[in-house]
Order: sequence, then structure tokens, then C-alpha cells
Amino acid sequence: MSTLRTLAHTALPFIAAAVLSVSAAQAQAQGLRAEVGRPLQQAGELLKAGKAKEALAKVREAEAVPGRTAAEQLTIDRMKAAAAQRAGDLRTAVTALEAVAAKAPAGEMGALAEQIASAYAQQRDNAKATEWMNKAIAAGNNGPTIKQLQAYLQGASGDYAAIARDAGAAVSAAEQAGRRPDEGDLLRLADAQQRTGNNAGYVATLEKLLLNHPKKDYWNAYLARLPRKPGFSDRFALDVMRLRLASGTLTRTEDFMEMAQLALQAGLPAEGLAIVEQGYKAGALGTGAEAARHQRLKDLAIRQLAEQKSAIAAQGDQAASQGSGDDLVKLGYTLVTLGQADKGIAMIEQGIAKGGLKHPTDARLRLGMAQLQSPAAKGKAAATLRGIKGTDGVADIAHLWLIAG
Repeated sequence: MSTLRTLAHTALPFIAAAVLSVSAAQAQAQGLRAEVGRPLQQAGELLKAGKAKEALAKVREAEAVPGRTAAEQLTIDRMKAAAAQRAGDLRTAVTALEAVAAKAPAGEMGALAEQIASAYAQQRDNAKATEWMNKAIAAGNNGPTIKQLQAYLQGASGDYAAIARDAGAAVSAAEQAGRRPDEGDLLRLADAQQRTGNNAGYVATLEKLLLNHPKKDYWNAYLARLPRKPGFSDRFALDVMRLRLASGTLTRTEDFMEMAQLALQAGLPAEGLAIVEQGYKAGALGTGAEAARHQRLKDLAIRQLAEQKSAIAAQGDQAASQGSGDDLVKLGYTLVTLGQADKGIAMIEQGIAKGGLKHPTDARLRLGMAQLQSPAAKGKAAATLRGIKGTDGVADIAHLWLIAG
């Protein structure tokens, strides 16, 4: 549904709320003469029966009474707005509403102006819609329909800089107040940033969407762009796919195959086998013309895993004898994938303490990821991951694990 149609369904039904069931007693209490109150009462009954055109005719009958008082005319205009809206006569409805706005109490102006602005927007009279929208805002109406209308009008005018400014201000205000930014404000901001070429801002807003409203669509959008970020290192290709798997956005057969192969190339057959098995469970592997190829990959992972398990002790001795802690970190993370998280964490920490690491921040990333897998150490993971800095993608991966958990 388009924004314009949405406005029609969310803003204009207000007029129906103006339907009056005008009894003789009510008419007298409102200062209506019988010749005015009687047709309005009949109009209300007709509206309730779904006969809008007949109701509008009764309103016009009341309007034909000479010498109408201000109270009588206000009641007539309210009923006319309701009947005209139900009858599909939007122009008459808006004219009646403007007449109501000219005489109604000040406390009603915010709601009335919103309704008039929305009606003009449906008629594609954006200038008048903007005029009444501004009156609604000036009257203190900053509700969701006004925000939606504002976004529509700004978008219709092509003023995406204004959308970015207004949506950004709403997001900042929520953050400063300690509230979660509204999803709609974040989406408007992201769209405006994308349309104005603010790629850095767009990615930052996507991250806020992930943090505050984690959904698969936002994970897909963010992770698709991450490898193209300037300076992002290819060595994190497997990490991006890990995040896709964790967020439920790894679904294609070729992606399961590629991720499993990357894990095997990294010397992590247990992880590779787990990926293949998830692919089978999801129905992405094990079927179709390539089923035999999928099985060969699974058999390879099983074979490499058996070989690794038989050699793990010797690998530990060899890693401990090296001058740097790189092999200890690598073997420690291997233990994590084998289901020995606490033992793996201790070995990664030993490698970090030993030093001489080719990529010290990568080692901290593996430590944080390992801590997430350990009930005993999970409480430390956030501090570890938050402390990771870098411009090659390592900090991005660490931050995303804070969100994915």
C-alpha cells in the first residue's frame, strides 16, 4: 500500500467520528432548533445504516434552514464532513472541515488540521496539505500520522535533505532521551541518506536498525554492503558468512557450500561439517542435481575432522613451542568449534599473552566469539568485543557479534 493510500486509511476516518446521533433532547441542549436538529438526527441514523448520500442530502436540508446560529452551523459542518467523506465527496468534506476549524475550540485544532492536511494530500494538493500540516504541528500535533504525512510530502517534493534532517533529529532526540529510536524514523533516514549519496550515514543508520529493530531484511542489507566497505579485508569473508548464518540470512545452496569450504580451508572441519549439516536441515543441500557434490563435501569434512582429532594433542605441543602466539590462538578457536569452549578460551588467552601476533585484533575477536560460546565466560564477551578497534573490518565484525549475540 502506498503512503498516500495509507494516509487515506489512517487519517480520514476521523470524520466518521464526527457522526452525531442527534436526539431531540441533544439538539435542544446544543441550541439547535427542531427544523435543524431533526434532519441532522436523520442524517446520523442514515450514516449508521451506511447510506452516506442520503445522509448528505439530509444535512443539506438542515443547511437550507434560514437564520442559522453559529452553534447550528458548526453542528451542520461537522455532520456534512462525515457524510461527504462517507459518500466519497472529498472536496465537500474538506470544505466543511475547514469551516469547522475556523470555529472549533483551540484544543481541536491539532487533530482537525491533521485531518484536513491528509485530505488535501489525497487530492494531491501538496501545497495546501503542507499548509495544514504546519498548522497541526504548530498546534502541538506531532503524532505518527503527521510524521507519515510529512515524509510523504517531503518525498513528493524530492526534498530528501529535509527528510534526512527531520528524521535524523527524531532519532537523535530518542537516543538522547534514552529511548529506542522509532523504526519508521530510522527507515526514513536510511532512505533519504541513500537517495542523497550519504553512504557512510546510510550504513550507520542500518546498524542502528539492526541494534534497535533486528530483522532479517536489515541484516541482509548491512551484510551485503559490509565487504564493499573501504579497507575491509578479505580475510573476514568467513566471518561475514558466520554472521549471516547466525542472523538467519544464509539460505542459498551456493552460500552453504562456499561457507563450508571456507571453514575447511581455515582448518576448521568441525565448523565446516556443522555448516553442511545445517544446509541439509534447511533443505538447501542434499537435493537436486548437485546432491552428490554436497555429499562429497560432507564426506570431506568428516574425514578432515577425524584426522584433526587424532592430531590435536601434537598440534598443541607444536603451537606452544612457536615464537609467536598465532598458532595457539588458531588452535584455541579450533577447540571452540570442537565444543571445548573453555579450554579454547584459555589457549587463545595464552596465545595473546605470548604476543608476536600477526593480527592482534583478530585474536581478540576470536576470544570474544569464543566467550560467547561459553556459559562461564559469556559475561566477558561484551567487554572483549567492544574493546576491538580497527579499520580493516575487525571492529565491524566485533560490533555485529554484540548485536547477534
